[in-house]
Formats: sequence, C-alpha cells, structure tokens
Amino acid sequence: MSEKKMSSSRRQHLKSLLLQIAHELLAEEASEAEQEKQRYMEENCPDLSLPGNMQELCRKLHQQIDVIDEQRYDMESKQAKSNKEIEDLKIKVQDLKGKFKKPVLKKVRMSADAMLQALLGSKHKVSLDLRANLKQVKKEVKEEEKEAVGDWRKNIEDKAGMGGRKKMFESEA
Repeated sequence: MSEKKMSSSRRQHLKSLLLQIAHELLAEEASEAEQEKQRYMEENCPDLSLPGNMQELCRKLHQQIDVIDEQRYDMESKQAKSNKEIEDLKIKVQDLKGKFKKPVLKKVRMSADAMLQALLGSKHKVSLDLRANLKQVKKEVKEEEKEAVGDWRKNIEDKAGMGGRKKMFESEA
C-alpha cells in the first residue's frame, strides 16, 4: 500500500473527462461516415433529371442494372473459384503432412456403476446389477424318455406308420 489511492472525486472527474472525449470522438466518426455516404451517393448516383420521355430513363436504368449484375456475377464466380482453390490447398497440406496417427489410449479400470455416474453426473444415482436382470432357467428332466425305454414290442402297432392308420388301410384292402 505504498501507492497513494486516488480520491473518489478525482476518479469521477477523470472518468467524466474520458466519457466526454469518447462522446466527441463518436460524434466526429458519425459525421465522417455521413460525409463518406454523401460523397459516394454523389459519385455513383447522379441527380434524377426527369426528361419528357420516361422510356428513355427506364432504358438507362436497365442498362445500369445489367452492368451491375454482370459485375456482381463476376465477383461471385471469382469468390467461388478462390474458395475452391483454398479447399484444394487445404487438402494438399493435409496430404503433405501425412496420415494422422491415432494416439494409444490408456486402459481405465472402472466399474459399471462408476461409468454410469461419470456419464450421467453425480445427481443421478444408478446402480447396475447385471445378475438381477437375468432370467432364472431351471433344467427339466424329461421322464418320458425313461418310460419309452421299456419293451419295444408293446408299441409296435403304434409305430407301424401314421399313428396306427396303416392297420386300418390293410383291413379295408
């Protein structure tokens, strides 16, 4: 605190002086812009003199419009051409630099809960229990196969084709 502080009245006085100078500069800049506008209008837009024939005036205006449209078209085509050249040069620069090598990523050990918390933020509390969502599957022992292992001669008529219908056809014939 070896430096002396400026009094508030002195600070306000300096601030008001700065604002006054800035206001004068803005006013001067606005007047210069207005003068520039006037000069441009006098240079490019001559005073309107209405001759007796309006068709002649319309022809002159259409000719001026055509000239300006041609200039605008030329400038747009030059801009498009230069933009295309810029894009081509950017591509060449990338080709000269060579292919971009992807950096090797570090492996991060993170639990599913921590990953969800990092993605969703600390506000959301989500616990991920993968085993809770699994279906319970019970193995069923097929007892039918054990019963069928018995005497094969008992069911010979049933297995004689088409569920015993072969017998019916043989009796009718």
